[in-house]
Amino acid sequence: MSFSRPLKLFTCNANRALAEEIASWLDLPLGDCEVMRFRDGEVQIRINESVRGADVFVIQPTCAPVNEHLMELLVTIDALRRASADRITAVIPYYGYARQDRKARPRDPITAKLVANLLTVAGVDRVVTMDLHAGQIQGFFDIPVDHLLAMPIIADYFSNLGGEDMVVVSPDLGGVTRARNLADRLGVPIAIVDKYRPEPNVSQVMHIIGKVANKRVILIDDIIDTAGTITQAAQALLDKGALEVYACCTHGVLSPPALERLAASPIKEVVITNTIPLGADKRIPLIKQLSVAPLFGQAISNIHRDLSVSTIFA
Repeated sequence: MSFSRPLKLFTCNANRALAEEIASWLDLPLGDCEVMRFRDGEVQIRINESVRGADVFVIQPTCAPVNEHLMELLVTIDALRRASADRITAVIPYYGYARQDRKARPRDPITAKLVANLLTVAGVDRVVTMDLHAGQIQGFFDIPVDHLLAMPIIADYFSNLGGEDMVVVSPDLGGVTRARNLADRLGVPIAIVDKYRPEPNVSQVMHIIGKVANKRVILIDDIIDTAGTITQAAQALLDKGALEVYACCTHGVLSPPALERLAASPIKEVVITNTIPLGADKRIPLIKQLSVAPLFGQAISNIHRDLSVSTIFA
């Protein structure tokens, strides 16, 4: 493909602020697109400019309300395909339904795969996303998927705090690779919280593996949803002699009662990114938000010019 095709950016309603940041980084305007509703709630999309032969990127995380934002994305992709866009890339900073990636019990759906099928059938040619809850979701697609990492931005933030007495902690066994990645970037050791999860959004700390006494701790996860895991882990770490606890994640879902739990917890600071918009009601002093717009902007630029995306993280 030639990068002589015009590059166009569109967004829907999920995170317009991030889309505007990405557009500003690329020095491009957002495309003229209207997202409306019929009286019965059906999504209606109007693309008010030509996209014929264009390389189009639609920026839309599928965060809450998940089904509304997913349908906006699907209908927009269909509209662009029928308007003869040359290539359509769905830029999904937060991939909703990612936690339903396998059959945990008999008769469970694999909804992350269903969403991949829906996007592909709608007509998307490529997907760009960030920090999937399960890396194997990339394999659910039969089209290219560029999986970006927020780790460089998070590591850069914590490197400014000084790391001689720090330790990076994974709040569960499944997040060890993520914790080791951050620890390697900061040059500090890791520890692991062994937890038991009897049901979704419910967890119980069992053991702590590693040395945390007299250390400043960075708890890292991909998602903070109801904040039960993070706040329980933070208290357990302090009980084991940690000096102070920071928490960080890529996707700040922050479903109720997350804010109340975080505010009542001993966590000193919660660092998240803007893959999901942070509403005014969630802007509490405890939360620090970092922007991923430069990473997505560079990825979009590289894809448009048929350059490697992995070099961004080299």
